Amino acid sequence: MRGAHLQPPPLTARSARAAGVVAAARRLLEAGGPAALTMRRLGSEVGMKAPSLYKHFPTKAAVEAALIEQGLLELGSALHAAVSVPGGAGVVSRLLAAYRAGALESPELYRLATGGPLPRRHLAEGLEAWAGAPFFLATGDAARAQALFAFAHGMVVLELDRRFPERSQLERTWAAGVAGFT
Repeated sequence: MRGAHLQPPPLTARSARAAGVVAAARRLLEAGGPAALTMRRLGSEVGMKAPSLYKHFPTKAAVEAALIEQGLLELGSALHAAVSVPGGAGVVSRLLAAYRAGALESPELYRLATGGPLPRRHLAEGLEAWAGAPFFLATGDAARAQALFAFAHGMVVLELDRRFPERSQLERTWAAGVAGFT
């Protein structure tokens, strides 16, 4: 697990004002979900009229793409840190713990970044592959990496949606996943 994998690709350059817009968009998203993220509310949040936002982002989808980049960068950084610990023991456990923590810490950003079609052509080149690489680094096999990601994503979405029965012992379920992929 080489350090070369730890460097994310360069993200889209943004002015300080555009970065402020993205920060405000994230606050709106996390506070009220996707329905709260409107150009009108966003403009109000940053002290400008909605049409002025279009000088920085041509569409709401462009704002969402900037948020997705941010989410992939943050989660990918945590995952790379989890798999970069020397020695292979516990790598799957650390990876899954980092994935779960990142998703639960910013649930609406997580949902935006992982739900529905990914706007790949609007994201920094190589970001998606870089963010997902820790799954391959932990398993050494592309198919097992995808299966591990599917397990982690499914578990997180079910947890966020409160779909597990009340008495579920999620720590045991996560541990069973670790055992299955170790």
